[in-house]
Amino acid sequence: MLIPKPLNNKAKVLLAIAFAGLLLLGCSVNLKDQDGSESAKVDIQTPVGGLHVSEDVDVRDTGLSVYPGARRKQKTNDGDEKSANVNISSSFFGLKVAAIEFESDDSPDKVIAFYRHQLKKYGHVVQCRTTRHAADFKVDVKDEKEASSREVSCENDSGTVVELKVGTESNQHLVSVEPEGKGSDFALVYIQTHGKEGAI
Repeated sequence: MLIPKPLNNKAKVLLAIAFAGLLLLGCSVNLKDQDGSESAKVDIQTPVGGLHVSEDVDVRDTGLSVYPGARRKQKTNDGDEKSANVNISSSFFGLKVAAIEFESDDSPDKVIAFYRHQLKKYGHVVQCRTTRHAADFKVDVKDEKEASSREVSCENDSGTVVELKVGTESNQHLVSVEPEGKGSDFALVYIQTHGKEGAI
């Protein structure tokens, strides 16, 4: 499973409809569209679980600090948001993702060094290379016990994006950094999952 480029409004609606279709009856759906002053949000509640998708992300949700002087990336002209907060909870599985993109005038090497130091507080830091932000991770909610003890690793190791990650497949912090002109474009991501027996 790939973590979003944070979702645009059309993707949020399709995700909400798909989730509602899977959980069938007795659901409550709330879609709040962007009006220029607030983020778009999707909330679905059913008897067996819920889905919450929002563009409103607090950097503290990622468990990391913002690189000094970095700026939060703004929505692109085609409407792609640069942040996403996704929370799916049910008795069968759960997924929580907080993702935010930033930009800095500093080189990727400086940003990578900063986050390598920050991530050490969570354990052994693995460095991978990918082709886009947060492209090199897998989530397995079928075997919760194994995923909770299996350390993160590199699935692929080629591309211009450097990805630092730490933790287990069911609880991981991830930073991906790519060159942007003379500076850097980077994403902070926190991913937590559980299977049938766990809870977020």
